[in-house]
Amino acid sequence: MVTIRSRLTLRSLPAAAMCAAPRLELPFERRQKTRQRAVLDSGEEVTLDLPRGDVLRGGDWLVASDGRVVQVVAQTEQVVHVECATPRLLATAAYHLGNRHVPVQVGDGWLRIAADPVLERMLEGLGAKLAALEAAFEPESGAYAAHHRHDNESGHGGRIHEFGEPHAHG
Repeated sequence: MVTIRSRLTLRSLPAAAMCAAPRLELPFERRQKTRQRAVLDSGEEVTLDLPRGDVLRGGDWLVASDGRVVQVVAQTEQVVHVECATPRLLATAAYHLGNRHVPVQVGDGWLRIAADPVLERMLEGLGAKLAALEAAFEPESGAYAAHHRHDNESGHGGRIHEFGEPHAHG
């Protein structure tokens, strides 16, 4: 069985390699697990044995033990899209989710969380407008997580803030 132990460290891939690359499609919960068995879109079973603490993101590239490059795809899943009438109400909703250590995807004027009836009731009580969606879930990496970059340059340790252009997840 092929094992995947590392991320691709090249800055760019030839177009032919990108088109022919097998895809590893996983929901967020499984993209957080560094040791597991998974199935590529070709039906081939692989083993992930990545460094502890790595979180895979849609668009990441991995290197298999046989030299192949594998593309990570964020699988669509049940999420709750949260909008509020004012920026203050949205900030309040984000605060209460963060206070519960809930993974949250942040967009311009909206939040997304994994579907959860208890949290949904809380958000409705705060005045949020909720919509159930099937979408890729790419929550923020967290205050002390290693800085995630799609250009595959490694971050150095945890960062409290990510400066520069915000991620466009959604």
